[in-house]
Amino acid sequence: MRDLLRLIIVLLALGLFTGCAALVGAGAAGGAYEYQNKQQLEKLEEDFKKGTMSRDEYLERKKQIEGGSVIY
Repeated sequence: MRDLLRLIIVLLALGLFTGCAALVGAGAAGGAYEYQNKQQLEKLEEDFKKGTMSRDEYLERKKQIEGGSVIY
């Protein structure tokens, strides 16, 4: 009985560590995605300031990027 209890505790501990690692991985992936959105917005603003796109194109693209982002 005691060995079974130890086994259950070890399995639960492993499950928690695996779950935490998955959350950390998901957080890192989400952070990378948001960083990419930030870079896209910066590039978009740069192109707009250069005059390579119209205001309507700029606003539409900005709306698309912000729509796919949690932060912006």
